[in-house]
Amino acid sequence: MPTKPSGAADRSSLFGPLRRVISRSPVGRGWRRSKAIELWSRSLGFAALGFLTLVPLLIIVSSADPEHGRGFAQWLGEGLGVSRASRRQVEQLFTPPGQALRTTTAFGIAALAVFGLTFGAAVQTGYEKVWGLPPARWWARWRHVVWLGVLTGYLYLSATTTLLRQPLAGGAVASLSAVLFLWWSQRLLLGGRVRWRALLPGAVATVIGLLGLRVFSRLAFSPLIASNTVTYGPVGTVLVIQSWLVGVGVVVFGGALVGRLLYEELPRVAQALKRRGGPQS
Repeated sequence: MPTKPSGAADRSSLFGPLRRVISRSPVGRGWRRSKAIELWSRSLGFAALGFLTLVPLLIIVSSADPEHGRGFAQWLGEGLGVSRASRRQVEQLFTPPGQALRTTTAFGIAALAVFGLTFGAAVQTGYEKVWGLPPARWWARWRHVVWLGVLTGYLYLSATTTLLRQPLAGGAVASLSAVLFLWWSQRLLLGGRVRWRALLPGAVATVIGLLGLRVFSRLAFSPLIASNTVTYGPVGTVLVIQSWLVGVGVVVFGGALVGRLLYEELPRVAQALKRRGGPQS
């Protein structure tokens, strides 16, 4: 009967307990849950539907107020957090703000509404998978309509509010509004099946993840836009934007998953600390 080499047996005996500890830890449970909800596949779907929904929606919304609006290209460049040179490459992809509304057709708006409702359904399904909930009934589709309408208003305010362009005050207001929107979005799309206090950590974790993605974009996507534009032309910039949307999808669903883990683990940690800090006999 074949036996394991002594070196492999030693490594197994050394790393076996470590693997078990990691597997039982919140990190291990989070990793297993991320595979169970198919985080990467859902993020790819989020990016595809987001490109069909968010890009046209943001173009139209930012064009609704040409006097105060920044235009989608400028809005996207600031959202990516890339350098000025890379922003100019992004701006070359899109029409000026005033032209977008003039060229928008009724068919385009109808297609945008269909993709928008599908996008809302995809986000809802991702949240349901994170919390282990069954799919909502078909008559709950009205939640997608409400969510898409509030999302449109939120994006309009983000694109036209001059306060958000201030470095410090604007960043604080934008972060707080994002937390409130994501907090409410989870509650609405989940149909009130999860408590408000359980959803708050996920909203905060998602905003923190988006801020981290902005820093990563500054370091990684800025040079990528420059190099891809030289190699592939405007298509290279589109590929970088699509990659960024995949990252946004990972943060949206991953942030909700981290929020659930925090909500479940913090009481356990508090009880463990309370037992350790109790009176000694």
